[in-house]
Amino acid sequence: MTKTDAPSSPPALSPDPPPAVIVAGPTASGKSALAAALAARLPGTVINADSMQIYRDLPVLSAQPDAPATGGDVPHRLYGRLDAAERCSAGRWRALALAEMEAARGEGRVPLLCGGTGLYLKALTEGIAALPPIPAELRERAVRRLAALGPAGLHAELLGRDPTTAAKLHPNDRQRLQRAWEVLEATGRGLADWQAAPNAAGPAPWRFLWLVLLPPRAALAAACDTRFEAMVAAGAVEEVRRLLARGLDPRLPAMKALGVSELADHLSGKVTLEEAVAAAQQATRRYAKRQATWLRTQVLRHIKNAYVMETQFSEYQLPETFSKVDEFLLTTRTPKDRVLDLD
Repeated sequence: MTKTDAPSSPPALSPDPPPAVIVAGPTASGKSALAAALAARLPGTVINADSMQIYRDLPVLSAQPDAPATGGDVPHRLYGRLDAAERCSAGRWRALALAEMEAARGEGRVPLLCGGTGLYLKALTEGIAALPPIPAELRERAVRRLAALGPAGLHAELLGRDPTTAAKLHPNDRQRLQRAWEVLEATGRGLADWQAAPNAAGPAPWRFLWLVLLPPRAALAAACDTRFEAMVAAGAVEEVRRLLARGLDPRLPAMKALGVSELADHLSGKVTLEEAVAAAQQATRRYAKRQATWLRTQVLRHIKNAYVMETQFSEYQLPETFSKVDEFLLTTRTPKDRVLDLD
């Protein structure tokens, strides 16, 4: 299969609401390559929807697309946009993404949101709740509470105080458990209650086609292992060394990227490189499994306008994928899908 096998030109875009494509999948599924192939053909603009690829300090460990590899003429946006010292919330990413989507539209390009961060995709497609700001002192208390109880203990506490929110959270999801606790402490209302209230920012005024890559578990696990080995060969250890040399707050999102803590342990002499790589590979496999579960249970159960490929990306998939995208672009409106529940 070559690009010359594809139709020579895309169909005319429907005028309203504007179309956008979400290319989603677990890490190492090949979604970046699929998005780049689609963008080259449409034409389109690839917009990052991964919470780690937005940081410029992590081009290797976050597997940011390489321009020559993806096609130099394909615009990629929101990759390496922020410094590791910054925090990127779902609300901040949504605002950045909407601006890039409008810019792509102005250039006659289809926006292609590429990533696997469910919270970001939820903020875009469903909207985002109007949560009040959390005082810094309370955030510190939340950190201490999590450290004292551990994630399982904090989850048990939330079950007693805010069972609706706790029921939606995995007992090992440290970040969301901490967030739920601090919102409850700050406002007296559970996070689920806030999220059920009318949103300050509603669904983006776009219509979406979901392209979802869901490889078999064994193939995905092997791809995760191979990719992390390639990251080490490409300079991931030195990347972490430079990041650590900045002396940043270890609670910053960029400091929690897959591979950072494991390679930091190696650099400090706690483990060998082989042990660090094995630990990072295991963490990556677990993360990919959670992403796949989320896509199956939250997206595929609730979104009618989704095309699923239960394999790694391959150019052999392109003709049928192009056909699905063409059909979507020629449709004036998508079905009245149910809103996502990605908590």
